[in-house]
Amino acid sequence: MDTDKLAALGGIKLFEGLPQAQLQSLAGIAQLRRCKAGETLFEAGQPGTHLFAVVSGKVRVFRASLSGKEQVLHVFTGGEAFAEVPVFEGKTYPASAQALEDSELLSIPRKGFVELLRRDPELALGVMALLSARLRAFVGQIAQLSLKEVPERLAGYLLLLRSAQGRDELTLDLPKGQIASYLGTIPETLSRAIKKLSEQGLIEVLGSRVRILDPEGLARLAEADR
Repeated sequence: MDTDKLAALGGIKLFEGLPQAQLQSLAGIAQLRRCKAGETLFEAGQPGTHLFAVVSGKVRVFRASLSGKEQVLHVFTGGEAFAEVPVFEGKTYPASAQALEDSELLSIPRKGFVELLRRDPELALGVMALLSARLRAFVGQIAQLSLKEVPERLAGYLLLLRSAQGRDELTLDLPKGQIASYLGTIPETLSRAIKKLSEQGLIEVLGSRVRILDPEGLARLAEADR
């Protein structure tokens, strides 16, 4: 099992470049966990006891209002770590996490991880870099949601998918309702935005796939200022 955990840890961006001895220390406290689609990993307000990393599958992190409305904050896929902030704060999870599909995760307890960081400055610096990148991403997301119209937000989202998937014919990584939530809108408005981009010749909708026809035009739209 330690061999499996070492292999899994080696594929997590947060731990890239760590010497084998450090990975072995992490493997000693980490646990591999398999989750079914729809399974809740933690809920907002629960004690932040574990750092998680996705080995395979997808996990969404979201906030829910009292009325039941959800705002998707991020979708994590293979190689990405999450829930690091409450682990450092020693407080509660600020959002909830749910597996979007059958997934395999690494679960690292807060107490053991903090002890490792105290002994290993290189690992601590790596985590700081992750936190800085995450903060930058959230600043960008806030700008998208507050300053741009829905077609512009959709254009930026599709370009991110294109970069991640490395092709122009994209597989949508979320149901349309959750994409709408992530973009800060409602499904009806998202459908109108998709139709608008199609009519402009920027994309072509192919069932559950989207083909980007004009990436330069899509980029101009995504970067447009109001």
